[in-house]
Amino acid sequence: QVQLVESGGGLVQPGESLRLSCAASGSIFSIKTMGWYRQPEGKERELVATITDGGNTNYVDSMEGRFTISRDNAKNMVFLLMNNLKPEDTAVYYCNAEILYFGSDYKYLGVWGQGTLVTVSS
Repeated sequence: QVQLVESGGGLVQPGESLRLSCAASGSIFSIKTMGWYRQPEGKERELVATITDGGNTNYVDSMEGRFTISRDNAKNMVFLLMNNLKPEDTAVYYCNAEILYFGSDYKYLGVWGQGTLVTVSS
């Protein structure tokens, strides 16, 4: 009934930028915190950044300053602008959101997107 779809991944060279987008769709009443996570190959998924419905942001220390999270509440979208990308940023990036939707039993439930691959390589 609800899905998140990421886009914007791809292959870039070190030092370049990418902007990821994530759109939530379905029978949505409200979205609280939205966030981006990433999972390098062979490693566990890790937090990148989150943003509340009020616009408060939180970043993992190592990414603050290079990455910027933002959202468009009217469009149920969240974005991740990644600057000065490094090879170690290579990973599948996942969108996550706490969503109150038709069928969620009046609860905000965590929903994941399918991920988008970012590869940083020369």
